[in-house]
Amino acid sequence: MSETPNERSRGPGLIVALDGPGSSGKSSVGAAAAQILGYRFCDTGLLYRAVTWLALQRAVESTDTEALVALVAAVELAPDEEGRLARVIVGGVDVTADVRAGSIDERVSEVARVAEIRSALLSRQRALARDGRIVMAGRDIGTVVLPDADLKLFLDASVEERARRRAAERGIAPDGVEAARILADLRRRDRMDSSRPVAPLRAAEDAVHVRSDGNSFDETVAAVVAQIRSAEERAR
Repeated sequence: MSETPNERSRGPGLIVALDGPGSSGKSSVGAAAAQILGYRFCDTGLLYRAVTWLALQRAVESTDTEALVALVAAVELAPDEEGRLARVIVGGVDVTADVRAGSIDERVSEVARVAEIRSALLSRQRALARDGRIVMAGRDIGTVVLPDADLKLFLDASVEERARRRAAERGIAPDGVEAARILADLRRRDRMDSSRPVAPLRAAEDAVHVRSDGNSFDETVAAVVAQIRSAEERAR
């Protein structure tokens, strides 16, 4: 990218909702865009991953709603060295690496389908966004969590492109069995996330779509930054 954090926008701080399916780049793109603009960044998916990880650690079944909801209070998001709310703390211990493990990918959609979990995390997410100047990423930010966000973006890519990226991140050969498993898992998660009865994955009616197929990472970040800066100008 040609821009650096030293060239950050000095415009008004907005609340930006950034939604999209699994492995669409919400976290990495959103974090990079926020850094350029001097915004905070929050990946709300970490909250669901953290509850899922804790449920596995404590042998709580996804059908035990009361026990799952009780886990929410134990989960905390903390800033990393760049100020992003990207660290997961449970019982005073940093478990960020654990909640990002592939084994959590296979279970998180089951937990995210639980209406009571989504409700329990709703106030937490809104509180994080309250002070503005934030990019908040997830799957229902623009539709449920922050329906009045100043700007709603929907970052998307084909499931094949998303599977290729995830395999590359994990150092997996693109034509092997593991890569095929990643593709199948993403398709399964897309179906589950889009069909769940509570807060299904979908773009808000007033969201700006950003398609990243064929783009480099920097190009996608630049597109998101441009949308936010344009919204800042309109808000002046």
